[in-house]
Amino acid sequence: MSDKKTQILEATERLLAKHGFDRLSMQMVAKEAGVAAGTIYRYFSDKDDLLSQLRNHVVQQCAAKMLEGHSDNMSLKQQFVTLWLNAWQLTISRDDNAINREQFDSLPYQNNGEQKMAEREAFSPIHQLFQTGIANGTFKPLTTDVLSGIGLEPAVCLARKQVKGVITLDASALDDAIDACWDAICLHKESEQSQ
Repeated sequence: MSDKKTQILEATERLLAKHGFDRLSMQMVAKEAGVAAGTIYRYFSDKDDLLSQLRNHVVQQCAAKMLEGHSDNMSLKQQFVTLWLNAWQLTISRDDNAINREQFDSLPYQNNGEQKMAEREAFSPIHQLFQTGIANGTFKPLTTDVLSGIGLEPAVCLARKQVKGVITLDASALDDAIDACWDAICLHKESEQSQ
């Protein structure tokens, strides 16, 4: 990706986080990026194209942050804890990427197959974690999207509540929340349930 294109995407990301979709204009983007308005149209056909490419940029950045410190060489539990804490930290940090991901996620669903595939690819290590856990009998035989929703999305929900001051979770409470989410997705043996 060219430096100018990246500069424009990053400027748009900052403006979108600050002002939202409705107030965003190409003139604002040009000014924020420090480029002439015509320069934007060398890389993006219109505002919709800019926002579509920004969405992909945001997803890639979010995935990179979610996967920091993650390795297939870790145990399933270590991978899960790493991903859970990364989701928590990404949401708590309230950086432009996290804010914009929330904004894009709140838009009416667009059935864009290419976009869906790009997201699936960006987060493929997470899906692989759940597929491995299903295959070896650690996780409940649910879809990877359901397991992610039950296991990892509570990190985002709880972090949002913490940011709003609704709850305060210290390190011990975070560990308990992680254990509860892990427990929710794990397949329990008959003998464990009868105890």
